[in-house]
Amino acid sequence: MIARSMRRNGLILAVFAMLATLLIVVIAKLTEAPIQRQQEAELLRVLNEIIPARAHDNDLYASCTQLNVPELGSKPQRAYRAWLNGEPQALAITVTAPDGYSGAIQLMVAIQYDGSVAGVRTLAHAETPGLGDKIERRKSDWIDSFQGLTVNGSDDPRWAVKRDGGIFDQFTGATITPRAVVSAVEEAVLSFQANRDSWFAAPSNCWETTS
Repeated sequence: MIARSMRRNGLILAVFAMLATLLIVVIAKLTEAPIQRQQEAELLRVLNEIIPARAHDNDLYASCTQLNVPELGSKPQRAYRAWLNGEPQALAITVTAPDGYSGAIQLMVAIQYDGSVAGVRTLAHAETPGLGDKIERRKSDWIDSFQGLTVNGSDDPRWAVKRDGGIFDQFTGATITPRAVVSAVEEAVLSFQANRDSWFAAPSNCWETTS
């Protein structure tokens, strides 16, 4: 009698576990598309901030190519190319600064065809609130300090925080975070200068699917 009751309870628990698992899978499937649309909308917002509509006449999101540049991150980076009247204008590339205070910092760096910085935005980070999070534009305008600058070779002394002899402000109590971002943006510009034409000539392949 007791054994039969235990088997019945075990069966009931197993059924509930299966139903719970199925429910989780269904919810994940139902929310996958809305989450993806939200992420795409946020990406487009960032792209349109740093490469404004007047600067191109093509679809930035569609003209995306995947690049493998170890200096810019361990995973493939996505580069969004801007053209105007058939002429290349600017490129926005995802970049990872691996050495933030609390881990990797994900950035979007837009670079004009002439090699100057069009704009930088922070996409994701885990830096300390009130200190390192000043790399977010909604918290501080510090990230705008890159705009219009270029890099004059790999030993350009300007590309460092002021504590290290450069031109970029550090944050009070948080030097590691801005130092990591400055280094990552510098690497992005140097990589662009070295590979500009091949990056613009690369196929658009970010959204390819395999059957």
